[in-house]
Amino acid sequence: MIHTLFQILVFQILFLAIYDLFLKKETFFNLNRAYLLFAPVLGCVLPFISLGFIQQNIPQQYVFQLPAVVIGNNEETIVTTSSSWPPTLLQIWIVGILFSTIFLLWKLYKIAKLKSSGAVEKVHGIQLIILPRSEAAFSFFNTIFLGENISEASRASIIAHEKVHIKQKHSLDLLFFEVLRILFWFNPMVYLFQRRIATLHEYIADAEVAKTNDKKQYYQNLLSEVFQTENISFINTFFNQSLIKKRIIMLQKSKSTKTARLKYFLLVPAICGMLIYSSCSDETKKGGFEKSNQTAPIVVIDTLQTAERITDVPFSAIERVPVFPGCPKADNETMKLCMSQKIAEFVNSNFNIGLGKELNLKGRQRIAVQFKIDKTGRITDVRARAPKPELEAEAVRVVKLLPQMQPGEQKGEKVGVLYSLPIVFEVVE
Repeated sequence: MIHTLFQILVFQILFLAIYDLFLKKETFFNLNRAYLLFAPVLGCVLPFISLGFIQQNIPQQYVFQLPAVVIGNNEETIVTTSSSWPPTLLQIWIVGILFSTIFLLWKLYKIAKLKSSGAVEKVHGIQLIILPRSEAAFSFFNTIFLGENISEASRASIIAHEKVHIKQKHSLDLLFFEVLRILFWFNPMVYLFQRRIATLHEYIADAEVAKTNDKKQYYQNLLSEVFQTENISFINTFFNQSLIKKRIIMLQKSKSTKTARLKYFLLVPAICGMLIYSSCSDETKKGGFEKSNQTAPIVVIDTLQTAERITDVPFSAIERVPVFPGCPKADNETMKLCMSQKIAEFVNSNFNIGLGKELNLKGRQRIAVQFKIDKTGRITDVRARAPKPELEAEAVRVVKLLPQMQPGEQKGEKVGVLYSLPIVFEVVE
């Protein structure tokens, strides 16, 4: 699950980078609006999409998986392939949702309080709330909030501006991001996308008003008023000092050419790359780790997967896989499963779990081990990578102790096969 969340974050960062670098300065406001609404959702969906035809055309070392095995003391548990969160993370997520929901309700209450404090007027079917002793100007759904201190000369253009927000239902966009902020309160990209679309809303409304009003007078209205705004993330506010310069620059910008729309085709290679990565990645399909009730350290054999060399036969394509001593000579799938179980048992019985206490380790320590079963069936080329050199040395020592196996065969000839064995060394306190 952690890997999936990381993918979502990276994909959304890429989508936002495409917008900031290539699209936000263009005047295709409606296309940009659709992009900003669509991109964060697509970033959440893509990590869960796995295309079979992509998997069939990539090296099999990226997709072959045997069941993960959790080993602790004398008990062995086969981990299912269903995804699960440690209870602490789930609880933190739920607490965050509760706080985010309360915060949204507080902002809605603030809007309701402002509404009840002002005088109500009707302007062409739109509700206008005059706020006493205020210079604020903003809209929320079909209601415009206008400070009584705003000059009469400016009111007409402000109301016209806010009517665009109402007509195009910009409040729905912002509330959509409020829902995302509740579900993904820990994801900073949701907040950044919301800010981008709020800015875009102002560009859209400015452009519509400028079509029927004098631009110079409109600039003066933007610059001459006292800048006061409500700090509420889902309202369309007219006076936002940080946006004034950007809005004027965008009003002065020439209309983007039709050829500039070709920039949106940048989405095609970006999405294709993300689909290839999510299809190749096996993290979304791995089983979670079952929590052990024992107080001793446990060794988790996370996966047993193959890696391919140019001079070796891919494990998925080999006619006869290597055979671990004691495993029956059967079909390849049966022998793969047997090898996974035997290696799990071997590592469990030989790995020095006392290292957890000696090194004062806490939590999970991931160890990546790579080794080869050569043409004679011996274990060679053992390498390891871990946070601690002592863990690397222990992993290499244990893997080198693996017994000689019957080598793999291809077209009647013995061949070498390269394996990758991720190990998670977890100390349960």
